[in-house]
Amino acid sequence: MSDIIIDRQAAIDEPLLPSLEQLTHWVGCVFSRHPDDDRLELTIRFVDEEESQALNRDYREKDKPTNVLSFPFENPPGITLPLLGDLIICHAVVAREAEEQQKPLAHHYAHMVVHGTLHLMGYDHIEEQEAEEMEQLERELLATLNIPDPYHV
Repeated sequence: MSDIIIDRQAAIDEPLLPSLEQLTHWVGCVFSRHPDDDRLELTIRFVDEEESQALNRDYREKDKPTNVLSFPFENPPGITLPLLGDLIICHAVVAREAEEQQKPLAHHYAHMVVHGTLHLMGYDHIEEQEAEEMEQLERELLATLNIPDPYHV
């Protein structure tokens, strides 16, 4: 597998954001299950609640901030680029959820990155069967990172 390229963007001043090394490790865990996928470039942007809410409202018609948004990249016709897409992560929501669920912040961040990256790769959880498959894959991937089942709260 080629090297993963992550454009880490911090639109907020927050010392507890995951490092580029952590993000690369977590994304690499997902990519290890898809060795033939050559879309190894993505952006991970950390935002405040206002930006998260605006994007969630404009693109998902849900007027509230959310933990992670995934925007898959679609190659223009006739052009092939190795871009997977963008993840937008709201630190305030992720930190609040981690505290409410009594999880280490790094574990919850790993889950959000794995979850969002799977969305970029085409996984979804709209239908019940899709949700079960995606959640099981998340459990398996996170277990390889020594992170307990995120759905067992």
